[in-house]
Formats: sequence, structure tokens, C-alpha cells
Amino acid sequence: MMNAEPSPGAESTRTVWWHAGTVRLLDQTRLPLETVVRTCRTWTEVADAIRTLQVRGAPAIGAAAAYALALAAQGREGVEARAAVEEAAAALAASRPTAVNLRGALQRMLQAARGAVEPLAVVLLREAEAIAAEDVRANQAIAEHGAALIHPGERILTYCNTGSLATVAGGTAYGILRRAHALGRGVQVIVCETRPVLQGARLTTWELQRDGIPATLITDNAAGHLMARGEVDRVLVGADRIARNGDVANKIGTYTLAVLARAHEIPFLVAAPLTTVDPAAPDGGAIPLEERGPDEVTQVAGRPIAPPGFPARNIAFDITPHHLIAAIVTDAGIAQPPLARGLEALLASGVGASGRRPGA
Repeated sequence: MMNAEPSPGAESTRTVWWHAGTVRLLDQTRLPLETVVRTCRTWTEVADAIRTLQVRGAPAIGAAAAYALALAAQGREGVEARAAVEEAAAALAASRPTAVNLRGALQRMLQAARGAVEPLAVVLLREAEAIAAEDVRANQAIAEHGAALIHPGERILTYCNTGSLATVAGGTAYGILRRAHALGRGVQVIVCETRPVLQGARLTTWELQRDGIPATLITDNAAGHLMARGEVDRVLVGADRIARNGDVANKIGTYTLAVLARAHEIPFLVAAPLTTVDPAAPDGGAIPLEERGPDEVTQVAGRPIAPPGFPARNIAFDITPHHLIAAIVTDAGIAQPPLARGLEALLASGVGASGRRPGA
């Protein structure tokens, strides 16, 4: 069910939240032309929103899935409630395989369910709200750490959407841009459109315009040209999963930008919460890469751009090897090369702003 409710203000845009026994999602498939909130009353509706990219971005997906399990327990008790939660968790885990935050949130919710002494719906809603609140704090810390790296007047190329829309609120890589702008660094943002579903053109531009940050939209294949002309000072992207050695899974095309950045001696920076680091993945080869339906490639906004029935592949993510990455900014601090050692130190130091180690 769609409810045309006003979204939160630009400075506090929230992507997913709980309201009156429902999960509310800012429908990202309708942006930038319409601002529409979807009201989900069942966990299956949340799962559908995740699969169809109405909610997207690793941290936002994790929070949405946590709220979905609270919905699954709602109105049920005892064995029935636990069975419903287990069923929902299994289905949600398969909805977007690359984003590690989804798996982490589900594991955390199931752990809370196993130790519950209060009604399960109460326990799970409290845990989901904690996951959402921790994401907001983590993003604030990422913004502070990352903004310290940004020099005045930098022209920063970004990819996909890493703003409030990709998180519960605040953003990861985009949060750094917002903070640098607020500090008066005079940054200029170059936005790659991000094929095939144009998250840069549709979503990042929407956030930049609302925040009043100077920016220009380019086609993805213009990035190398601008780098060669000396018009890019830094590349700043997010991550859906980070392996223990610093390899990064992110939106398809990220690897291409990293190679171009290295060829032109431009620093390539990744920003993500510490919960996006997957200690169980030794390197990028251990990260599953989602492949979605071909319609997203052969169509734009539902309109065909290729002959009917023409074969297409829609690989959703790629792996950027750690040796192409200048640094990884997390809520716990900045991992510098060698990234494996830097990430290990951050993980061993305790916790990030979220208050939890990855996998805890």
C-alpha cells in the first residue's frame, strides 16, 4: 500500500522507520519525481520492497530486515511467533545476497529472539530500533573521520548513492561530502549516473540539491575523460561488503573507477560502517555477487531500449581489490594500507560508533 506522506526534512531524511505497528519506507523507485512513503504491514511486504529496490543500500536493507522480523512476531506468541520469525529471516536472507548488513542484522535479531523473556514482538522491536539508532550514530562518526581527509576546493567524484537514502539516515560516503560542505571546504561533487537503474542520477542528485551542495551529473563513461583532464581530485564511494583483506564489493562499475583512479594517480576512498566488514570473508573471492533480472539493463524506467528478448546480463556488484584503495573510512576510524592490517586493528580495537563488533 502506498501512502503519499511527507518525507522528513532534508537535514534529517530517514529511509526506514517504525510507526504505529507498521514499517515505513521512503520508496526510492519513485524518486526524484515523487516522494512517496510505502507502509508495510507484513514482513513479506518489506521483503518485496528490498527485492524491488524500494529500499536499498546495505545499512538501510539491514535495518528494514530487522523491522520486518518485528512485524513477523507482531500479533503472535510462543512457538507460533518464533516459527514466523525463523521463516521471515530465511526468506529475507535470500533477498539481497551481497550486502553483509542484511545477514548481520538478521543474525542479531535471531539471537535476541533466542534470549527473549518478554513477548517476542516487544524484544524484536526494541532490537530493531537499536540497530537503526546505531546506524545513525555510525554515519555521524564516518562523516567526521572522512571530512578530515578532504582538502578545500576538492572536486570529488562519487558513484551510486551513499546518502541518507542508502542508510537509516545520514549516509556513508555522502555523509562525508555533506560534512565537508558544512565545514566550508568548498567541495564540488561529480555524480556518475550509475547504470543500470541510475541511483546517482535519480537519488544522489536529489540529495545534493536538497542539501545545497554544488554538483554536476555526468554519464558513467565520462569519468575517465575528466580524470585525464585533471578535473577530479578524489573518488569517494561506499561499500556493500568488505573482506578481511580490504577487498570491497560495491555497485557494479566501482572497480572500473578504481582502475581509472589508479591510472591517473587519484586517491580512491571507500566509506562504510565497521559492520560492513565481513570477518568471515578472507578476500573478495568469498563475497557472493548478486545478479539481477535483465529487464533493468534492457529497459530504463520501464521503457525498452533494446530489441525485445535480446539477451542481457545484470551483474549488480563487482569487487575492487584492496591494492587500488587509498583508505577505508569507518565509524571506528580510518584503515590505511596495508588495509588488512588496518582493518584488523580497527576490529581488534573494540567497536565502532554502533557499539558492536561486526558479527557480534
